[in-house]
Amino acid sequence: MPELRTEEFQVNMGPHHPATHGVCRMILTMDGEKIVKIEPVIGYLHRALEKICENRTYAQCIPVTDRFEYVTAMSCNQVFAMAAERLAGIEVPERAEYLRVIMLELNRIASHLIFYGVTAMDLGALTPFLYGLREREAIIDLFEMTCGQRLTYNYIRVGGVAKDIPKEFIPKCHEAIDVITEKMSDYEGLLNENPIWLVRTKGIGVMPAKLGIDYGVSGPVLRASGVDYDIRRDDPYSIYDKFDWKPAVHQNGDCFDRYLIRLDEIKQSIKIIKQALEGLPEGDIKAKVSPNFKPPAGEVYARVENSRGELGIYIQSDGGKKPLRVKMRGGSYCQLQALPYFGTNCFIADLVAIFATLDIILPEVDR
Repeated sequence: MPELRTEEFQVNMGPHHPATHGVCRMILTMDGEKIVKIEPVIGYLHRALEKICENRTYAQCIPVTDRFEYVTAMSCNQVFAMAAERLAGIEVPERAEYLRVIMLELNRIASHLIFYGVTAMDLGALTPFLYGLREREAIIDLFEMTCGQRLTYNYIRVGGVAKDIPKEFIPKCHEAIDVITEKMSDYEGLLNENPIWLVRTKGIGVMPAKLGIDYGVSGPVLRASGVDYDIRRDDPYSIYDKFDWKPAVHQNGDCFDRYLIRLDEIKQSIKIIKQALEGLPEGDIKAKVSPNFKPPAGEVYARVENSRGELGIYIQSDGGKKPLRVKMRGGSYCQLQALPYFGTNCFIADLVAIFATLDIILPEVDR
């Protein structure tokens, strides 16, 4: 009787696959139904944002950064503004710092609500997607009330923020975070003990902590593997050291822990926002900075804790009104780089769960 043999074959997943969350192509080498090799192919969305910034004044760069990682665009505004401020020695008014923290944490919650809904939908559950977008809408309404925009904000500026919050912002913000706090039990109740969800996520796509560190993975994905590191606490910026909160950390490094850690982070963000609203001081919202200001020659690297990990920017100045060199660093690229080393020996359906819980956004990868 002839011996039965299997033969490896290749399958393209993407670049227009709904579970890749953007134009990402993965060349999968399959042995039957098992994935034995993953080769990510990127570059379909490259927009040369760094080079565009090198041809704009520092003030004109802020709306460009919104397009870098549009799901958490406030962080992109913040990191560029921080770098320019450090380069030029600009002191940000205290009220502006409080407003920045409020907006950054609201945007983090909005991002994690998108993650919650989209990840569940990728795995076949539609209700969490509707729940997540419902609560996210209240946060987007707050942004629209403040700066007129719902996705790309251009709100955090060099020296402070674009405008003060309207008088109805604070009660509306309290109302929004109270509703989200109340609904957290619904989010957890839908999935945490759902037998299908547990089978699809528990023990699937385990990322060892050492692998994550070696490949520069950061943020919730690394903390889900047991690494207790958060830039907001360990390399504090703005006024994060004034608030009582702690980073969420889990130990297993699987899809379930990567999902659960986002819900825990929402709770911590709510704690920070409540404290910031209570301590919000009066005063100026922006330092006096010329639109064409010229920082001294030098170089600087600034970083913030984005919802997808370390978001950093390197700026080199030659003393002119435009940056000489701009280089951005996003968390999504490092997560995608590590994927081939822990995402194999599983089924394609498992890869959908793994990719979703990494929360990769392709504009941050391609820039």
